Amino acid sequence: MRIPTRQRTAPDLPGVLGPARSAHRTALLLARVGPGDVAVLDHHDLDRATAQALVDAGVVAVLNAVPMISGRYPALGPEVLVQAGVPVVDSLGQVALARLPDGAQVRVHEGTVLVGDEVVGDGREVDLPLVRAEMERARSSMRAQLESFTHNSAEFLRREEDVLLHGRGIPRPSTTLAGRPVVVVVRSHDWRSELAGIAPFIREQHPVLIGVDGGADALREAGHRPDVVVLGTVDPDELPTREALRKAADVVVLLERGAARSLTEPLVRLGIKPVVFETGATSEDAALLLADAAGAALIVGVGMPATLDEFLDRRRAGLASTYLTRLKVGQRLVDAAAVPRLYDGSVRPRHLAALAVTGLVALGAAVGVTPVGQEWGDALATTATQLLDTLQGNFQ
Repeated sequence: MRIPTRQRTAPDLPGVLGPARSAHRTALLLARVGPGDVAVLDHHDLDRATAQALVDAGVVAVLNAVPMISGRYPALGPEVLVQAGVPVVDSLGQVALARLPDGAQVRVHEGTVLVGDEVVGDGREVDLPLVRAEMERARSSMRAQLESFTHNSAEFLRREEDVLLHGRGIPRPSTTLAGRPVVVVVRSHDWRSELAGIAPFIREQHPVLIGVDGGADALREAGHRPDVVVLGTVDPDELPTREALRKAADVVVLLERGAARSLTEPLVRLGIKPVVFETGATSEDAALLLADAAGAALIVGVGMPATLDEFLDRRRAGLASTYLTRLKVGQRLVDAAAVPRLYDGSVRPRHLAALAVTGLVALGAAVGVTPVGQEWGDALATTATQLLDTLQGNFQ
């Protein structure tokens, strides 16, 4: 985890200073922020993946119009920020955000936000004790979230019965997946370490690589070429890089049932002919269903949630989709974090010795059934008998 270097103001002006960076959607903001920036958000319940992206970008402070943890569930993002040493101020309100023009030099100190000498807003300084106290309170209110999840799961199963139970409507990519291992990559928290951990598996097993949304760029950054890209949006501002899309053999786009095919026009303009998958599943879940329906021998998930807190943090709207998809593909799905413990492709001396012994036994068996081999066997038996008689004579 990289800890950004804070830009200090003059000694008589405490706090951190940097240009404000804002956007009407957090996904767009992540594409714009860089080292030394002050990220300005309007984001309830900051998730861990977004927080890690801000840390990786090198922001020196994060300002939020609304609470980082609303209390609906324990959001994991604020803890990532404060543990990385990034000053965080939330509950600033919409008025304060409106007074923070993009690019303006902002100073942040103990919950106060200033542009020049003017105080544009006062919020709540978020530190680790506050985060942990609010996380604990949020966990006590998760019952309502789980009850809502139960209802949403039944409704999602009703809508997606053909896909989940019968595999109808799932497209077949041109890339051959049947009988092959598949790695599905989501650009989320810890994706780098997980992808590095399965590097021997990728190098030796040559799996099909599926990039989900930004996971296509994650694969390229790690030195791999995605074979299949699954997209949950065709918004040009949120698409992977053009190079990642063009290098892929298949680009699968998710559309709601009955949606106009003209929605794929941004991809067509890039020279890409996408395959349409009509489903209400999340892009991550659609990739798993795609691999399962195509007969993948094994599916390794990179950057996917593994605990209840992570599921709630990542997939509030799509939690039912994720839950039911995991039930569908569970027998084939392995978390990337477990692969280094289960798979070791290295060759050790004992493996070579065992292979050599096996080869000698097989060779001996093959030679033994030939006339020459039988002559050698008879001669060897005669020699062994004579040697045994000699030894017995010496001991008498």
